[in-house]
Order: sequence, then structure tokens, then C-alpha cells
Amino acid sequence: MDYLEKRDHLLTEQINPSSRNLDQLSPVELVDLFNREDAKTLKAIAQARLELAQAIEVSAKALGRGGRLFYVGAGTSGRLGVLDAAECPPTFCTHPDLVQGIVAGGVAALVRSSENLEDRKEDGASAITQRQIVDKDVIVGISAGGTTPFVHGALEAAKKCGATTISLTCVPAEQVPIIVDIDIRLLTGPEILAGSTRLKAGTVTKMALNILSTGVMVRLGKVYGNRMVDVSVTNRKLHDRALKMLEDLTELSRGEAEILLESSGKRVKLALLMHWKALDVQQGQQLLDNHQGNLREALQVYDQS
Repeated sequence: MDYLEKRDHLLTEQINPSSRNLDQLSPVELVDLFNREDAKTLKAIAQARLELAQAIEVSAKALGRGGRLFYVGAGTSGRLGVLDAAECPPTFCTHPDLVQGIVAGGVAALVRSSENLEDRKEDGASAITQRQIVDKDVIVGISAGGTTPFVHGALEAAKKCGATTISLTCVPAEQVPIIVDIDIRLLTGPEILAGSTRLKAGTVTKMALNILSTGVMVRLGKVYGNRMVDVSVTNRKLHDRALKMLEDLTELSRGEAEILLESSGKRVKLALLMHWKALDVQQGQQLLDNHQGNLREALQVYDQS
């Protein structure tokens, strides 16, 4: 069977027996049904825990060596990848090039349906070529049904470049075999609305991407405890969050925390290091640079010196 041509056998395309009378349900019954079905996303994540952990470790090592992380998808899958990538700079103060989303149809596809473009395998390959993918990079192909030609084209081209390839799908391997370095299967079953993978499949994909990107940033030292100490202080909300972190972690007053934050150039991680070890900006930044920006590691080495 050519799984790129025949899709009705796929798990994501099958009929959900729990929702056969969907159009006859009351609003409350609709909500309850969604709630029961969405609970399956947690089980799917748990079943893929080892593969997700492997993806975190491999991606963190790649980015630590100067590589980049790319999400590739079409339709909902592509939009979710772009969304996760776009959240990394403000949350972890990463360069926009470090984590990137590639969606079939480009920027226009983010706000207007361009699903017909997912059938162009050559466009997926071209996207990899245009971004000059190398062996240090990681490519995550996202496709709920696992058959999207655009994604397959990108993964195949990435493999030829020597990049690490990861597949994130919602169908079993026996239905759609994909040759990649890490194969993540998020099996949430048939959708309430048959074939509408923006539902459970989209939800579990968002969950998996949250886990992957956050896990990678934790491994890269972008987090101290459970605080986003690399937050980019670019608006009032984030400025307030930065001050609260400094107040909580240093027991400084609000005013003192404000002075410390400003003296560090609004870099929370640097501000903490300066305060805890009585360092000036240059000394603190040099210490962080010596430990690839890992605050905990910098503190431990400083204490041992």
C-alpha cells in the first residue's frame, strides 16, 4: 500500500465510535466528550516518554555545539512548530535563529489555509537547502498522519546533510514507517470529528513541543531551579517578572532589585551572579561565558575556586 496516496487506514483518519452522534449532543455533552477524549493525550505523552527524553538530550547537545533546531510541518502541525519556536526568544532569551519553524506555504500559511502546499515534497527539500542545514542541526518533522510529502521531503534532505532527524506523528509505525534518528509516536486515537487532527493530535503535538523545547533549554542552563532566569525583559510584564525573581531569590527589596536589574543590563541571570558573588558586570559575564551561560555551574565552580 502506498501510504502517501491511501490515508483512510490511518489511525488519525478512522471513525471515533464515541462521537458517532456528535451532531445530536448538547453543549454540556460536547464539553464532556472533549474532556474524556483529550485525557488520552496524557497517556500518549507518557507512552512516548523515552523517545521525548532522547530528543531532548540529542537536541541539547546539538545546540550546545552550535547547531540549530528546526520544526517542519504543514497546516496545524506547521503552525504549532512556528508557535513553539517563536516563544523561545522571549522565554529563554535565545537568538531567533536558534529554534526555527518552517511551515509549508511560508508566513502566509500561518493565517490562511494553504493545505494544498503540503503535497509538494520538493518544497520541503528546498526549505532545508535554503536554510543551509548542516550536520550540527536537528530537524523535527511534524505530521499528525505521518504522510505529509512536504515533511518527508524535508527529513530526507536533512538526512543527506547529516543532520539529526526526529519525526513526531500520531499514527503507529506499522501504518507509516519513517526512517529517522528518533521516532516519536503520540497515539491519541481517532478524532471526535473524523480526520480533524487540529483536535487531539494538535493538542498532543503542542504538549510534546512544549516538553521538547523547554527540556532543551533546561539542559542548556537557561533555567535556574524552576525560574526562567534568561527571560528577555522586553515589556512591563516581563520586567515585573524579572524583579519578582530577584526579590524571591535574593531577599532584596523591590527598589534594590530594580537597581540590581538595571546594573546588569536587565539580565536576571547576570544580576543574580553579581549579587551572590559580589562581582561587577564584566566579572559576572566572563564567569557565565566560561560556563556557556549555565548559572548553577558557574556558581559551583566559583565556590570551589
